[in-house]
Formats: sequence, C-alpha cells, structure tokens
Amino acid sequence: MVRGFSNSPSMEGKVKAIIFSLFLQVICLSGGSAKPLQYQNLVLGTLPGPPTHNRDLSWTESSILSQLETAETSIETTLTVRLEHRDALAFNATPEALFQLRLERDVTRVETLSTMAAGSRNATRVHSKNSSFSSSIISGLSQGSGEYFTRLGIGTPPKYLYMVLDTGSDIVWIQCAPCRKCYTQSDPIFDPKKSGSFAVVPCSSPLCRRLDMSGCSQQRLCLYQVSYGDGSFTVGDFSTETLTFRGTKVGNVALGCGHDNEGLFVGAAGLLGLGRGRMSFPSQTGRRFGRKFSYCLVDRQSSGSKLSSAVFGESSVPRSAVFTPLLTNPKLDTFYYIELTGISVGGVPVPGITASMFRLDATGNGGVIIDSGTSVTRLTRPAYIALRDAFLAGAQLKRAPGFSMFDTCYDLSGKSVVKVPTVVIHFGGGANLALPAANYLIPVDTNGTFCFAFAGTTSGLSIIGNIQQQGFRVVFDGAGSRIGFSPNGCA
Repeated sequence: MVRGFSNSPSMEGKVKAIIFSLFLQVICLSGGSAKPLQYQNLVLGTLPGPPTHNRDLSWTESSILSQLETAETSIETTLTVRLEHRDALAFNATPEALFQLRLERDVTRVETLSTMAAGSRNATRVHSKNSSFSSSIISGLSQGSGEYFTRLGIGTPPKYLYMVLDTGSDIVWIQCAPCRKCYTQSDPIFDPKKSGSFAVVPCSSPLCRRLDMSGCSQQRLCLYQVSYGDGSFTVGDFSTETLTFRGTKVGNVALGCGHDNEGLFVGAAGLLGLGRGRMSFPSQTGRRFGRKFSYCLVDRQSSGSKLSSAVFGESSVPRSAVFTPLLTNPKLDTFYYIELTGISVGGVPVPGITASMFRLDATGNGGVIIDSGTSVTRLTRPAYIALRDAFLAGAQLKRAPGFSMFDTCYDLSGKSVVKVPTVVIHFGGGANLALPAANYLIPVDTNGTFCFAFAGTTSGLSIIGNIQQQGFRVVFDGAGSRIGFSPNGCA
C-alpha cells in the first residue's frame, strides 16, 4: 500500500481556489457563461467485510430435485442466475485486507487486458497435432479470476459447482478428474466418467478448430489450453456437456475439462466465459437466448434485499435501457468495445476530454471496453487528469493522502452525508451514464477516507469497471450490436 502526501490546510485552500477559478474561466472561454455546478448527496457507508453466502447460491443438490424433474433443454428462452462477489468465498479476512486484495487483482487484470489488446495485432491461431503445448499462447482471453460467480450444475445428473462469470473471457472450462494438478476448490472435482451427457470432442471436429489454441491427444481427441496473464492456466480435454441453471438445462455446451489447472481462482471450479468471441457461452447459446444477456451488480455496501443477477434471453433487455453501439476490433473479438465521447462534472463537459482520446483505430489500438472483472475505471491518462482536476475544482471537501492507485482522496470522518459534483459519462449514440455518488467516491479504509474511484492508464486501452456499473442493468445485445444501461436495474 502506497500513500501520498497532502498539502497544509492553508495551502490546500489556495490551490483549490486557483484550480476552481481556472476551471470556471475555461468554461467561460468555451462559449458560455459559467453555470452553477450540479451536486448530489453521498450517504457515507463503511468499507464492507466479506458478504454472507447468498441463499440462492448455497443450495444443495437434494433441495432442487423437484426442479430438475421439470427442467427443460429446449423450451425455456430466458435464464436467470444469481451472482455473488468473490469475497463471499473469503473467510476470516478484514475489510481492509479484502479491499487491498481487490486493488491488487485489479492492477493485474488491467495489465493483462492491455497486453492482450496490444498483442492481438500479432496473434495467430495455433493448432498442434501433438499432445504437448509449447508455443507462446495469445488465446484471446483475459486474466481469468473474475470478480463475480454463480453456482450451476455440470453433467447428468448435475453436480453443483461455483463458476466465475467473466465478460473478458470466451472459453467455458471446469476442473476435471483425474487431476494431474488442480488448485483447491470449494466442491469436489467434477468426474466426467460419472456424467451421462459428457462427450469429448474429436480432433476432426470443426468445434476443435474454433479454439485459438488446440491440440490432439494420441487418441485423436481435442485438447485445449488457456493461459492467463497472471500465470494461471488450464489444460485438458475439449468436450461438450449439459449445464443446469436451477430449473433450466442447457445441453451441448462446449467446455474445457481441465486436468492441469494452476492459479488463484478462489474456490471456484471453473469459468463461464461471457465474452464476445464465438466460443463464449452467449455465442454458443445464441439461437436459444438470442445472443442477449445482462447483469446488475449490487453495491456491496447496500444492506437492502436487492441481489446481483445475470439474465439471458429477451427478458434481459429492460425497456428503460439506453443504448450505445458496439464497436468491432478487427484484431480481437473477445472484448466489448464502445465509444466514449466525453465526461461531465457538475453538469459541465470536462475541458480537454474528447472522443478522439478514446478512438479505436484500424490496427486495434486504443478504444474503450466495458468489463465485469475490472473494478476501477481506467481512462487514458490525459483524460483522467482532466477529469480529476475538474472534480477537485468542484469538490469542497477536506483532502486526505492518496491511497494505492488513487491520487484523489478525502477525509470524511465524522460525517454521514456530503455533497459531491455529479459525474456523467457520455457514450456514442447519445447514451449517458449518470453515476450515483457511491459509484465514484468510495471508502478505502475504516477511518473515513474516501477516494475518487477512477485511475489513469498509460496504455491505449480504457476500461469501464464494475464500481461504476453498480446498480445499473448492463445489457450485452450481440444480435443488435449494442450495449445498454438501465438505472436501478437490480431486482
């Protein structure tokens, strides 16, 4: 943990006054009279500890036998699953420790996503006739630990396992027996020999050729390998299997049955890739669910009855959603790229932030993605500095030292409510994301320190993270090639 240094109170006040004055002057010079900045209330909460287990995630197999009797594989066209933050699988951890780990994961993930985006220009699909994978892998997948998980059934009869959901990954995979090397998970390792619906994909199958990295065993069966930027990886048989989501079965899902898996996946048995690539779960089930899904992530400080969830199918698209078009990166099909055109603070467009800063060029450089596994929104550094300075100019709050990746923090100890400038992110097509105050000024310790939850990046890739997405139903409409946002979307 790295802390910065604050100015003396008198100097801080002078600097703040100068910045605010310059901010207003720029507004006037840009073609209009200065308008009063818009503010909203931030009700101060505390840094959350580990959440309790969601009752919808902790069911046992015996408790859902009646649901399995009515489970369908071809009729239901809507699928809803409950989500939980990965901290729910952490025990005996302090709020400070959990938050610090979250920031450390975030740094690793952002570095990996940025490396992927930069390296995609040189990526090639690799197919090996040997059972050994030795070439350098660029798999089109992100650092795969993710931040949210659910519980679903694998096989026939279904064995219920925790699975990470990740919009930055494509491949679906689980740990399988026999394990040459497996990390520790919360449930028993899945044994494909005990499933009546498990089938290994042959090397000759077109399904095998869809993989970025594939190989053949001596028995001419398809092998897969996925490597993540944090050093985690999974290797094994590529197969098809039936997945059961509470009362709904989905058959013939292509997934990796991993026999050699190493990494920090925090008790989950595997990963459900929700990326844009052709091997992701939404793409595989496109005919049934229309290549549409959405999720809503609840603020973990919330003590209400709302729960995080993901919905697949037509019901995933609320009527209240506003949409921005999806952009296509010709070099990388996994990520969900959108156009960011500007940001407003206090109802005033931030000077210096333009759409050109975030442009995705023809070679795959730059751009903005929306990602469920990144927590803190990253903006290309010039845009971040402009946003930070505009917020500093309008926030009449007591400064505090910086914290970890955050350079703009405030001492709000002893307060219950404060006023902060509004923040609105503007996307292509006229979609505006008006953030609740809790989505950009967040607690970082138990002493009343709150920080501005954005950060700069020197890479070309900008990322809209899940802290800014909290409370919105975020719609991924692959059929319509668009991303939607609906406020107050968590049921």
